[in-house]
Amino acid sequence: QVQLVESGGGLVQPGGSLRLSCVASGNIFSINTMGWYRQAPGKQRELVATLSSVGNTNYADSVKGRFTISRDNAKNTVYLQMNNLKPDDTAVYYCNYQRLTYNSWGQGTQVTVSS
Repeated sequence: QVQLVESGGGLVQPGGSLRLSCVASGNIFSINTMGWYRQAPGKQRELVATLSSVGNTNYADSVKGRFTISRDNAKNTVYLQMNNLKPDDTAVYYCNYQRLTYNSWGQGTQVTVSS
């Protein structure tokens, strides 16, 4: 079992920045992929960005050039730096840990972009 705890969400004005953090604990294997997904009201959960333990990244087209995912393997932590935020980025952001067929999700953190 892997447990994930997110932090860093909040209310920000358009054009602002936020940094999300997610700490993993439990039975963590060194080879894994961690990432961020989001779900806006009335919409399906969608991929934002993922980063494997060997450095492979994947970003949604809508966030390329604005969001950056990074991780500290020693701390079992993944980050999402979000710049130039837009109202369409408003959603609950979920941290994800994946290894082979195993998936674990955090509880989510709300990000609201509004003036």
